[in-house]
Amino acid sequence: MECKINENKKRCNCTYEPCSKKGMCCECLRYHLRMDQLPACCFPDDVEKTYDRSFKRFSEL
Repeated sequence: MECKINENKKRCNCTYEPCSKKGMCCECLRYHLRMDQLPACCFPDDVEKTYDRSFKRFSEL
């Protein structure tokens, strides 16, 4: 399966600028799950900007 990095980047709402995983959804998801978090795309923009990507914060939405 071909990764559609450029298409993914257009939809990515991650505001963390030095992120090396933008557009590589599988890498992003793998990273955040290892950290007991969810990626930015699981949160509305106003919550994503807080960088609180915990499961607890997700359950409060």
